[in-house]
Amino acid sequence: MKITGDYHTHTIYSHGKGTIRENVESAIKKGLKEIAICDHGPRHAGFGVKRKNFSKMRNEIDSLNKEYKEINILLGVEANIIGYDGEIDVDDEIIEMIDILLVGFHFGAVPKSLGDAYKMFVLNYIGKYSKDSAMKARKLNTEAVINAINRYDIDLITHPGAKVDIDTRELAKAAAKRGTALEINASHGFLTVEYIKIAAEEDVKFMINSDAHRPEDVGNVEKAIQRAIEANLSIERIINAAN
Repeated sequence: MKITGDYHTHTIYSHGKGTIRENVESAIKKGLKEIAICDHGPRHAGFGVKRKNFSKMRNEIDSLNKEYKEINILLGVEANIIGYDGEIDVDDEIIEMIDILLVGFHFGAVPKSLGDAYKMFVLNYIGKYSKDSAMKARKLNTEAVINAINRYDIDLITHPGAKVDIDTRELAKAAAKRGTALEINASHGFLTVEYIKIAAEEDVKFMINSDAHRPEDVGNVEKAIQRAIEANLSIERIINAAN
């Protein structure tokens, strides 16, 4: 199994170490046919892409696509869930500008309200020590992601289960209905083998990505591939994989 495209890579526009060009050139060296630049949404504290930079990135990628004919370069964003009603930190103007929309939970994101901050930070923390709180947090976390899926045309949920606990089966059901893929992330270890097996019982698609923060890590997805193989996941279920 090999991947044909890496759809989750970061650059200096958020907290990556390389430029867009450097990520692209690394992807070409790895034999990839497609790459997406998906830096963090604007409300990620300290790391989020400044709104004014989305148009700058769009122009840069359009120019690079003309220069590099051997690969297709996409502009995306790894948006943050900032509300348990499913709200994310990119608006319609940004969504119109990008080619691919990734969404995930990040503790670096600034929630839109005190109530959302309590659910995200406090309840999930208390859940480490209280079974009842853990179950409540899991339910709310899952509902938040599902609300986002139903509210936006999301291409991929990033590293589900890595930051906050979720109900994988319920998430997979909702994602399947909306045509949203679940990520097997090489850097975070999620989806885990167990979660892949659970999700695969639903009619959901998967995507394997590097979540690279350095150009040299673009396309480095061996750990994710190994988890997919261990879970006996059919290659036909993985959007960006080929024999």
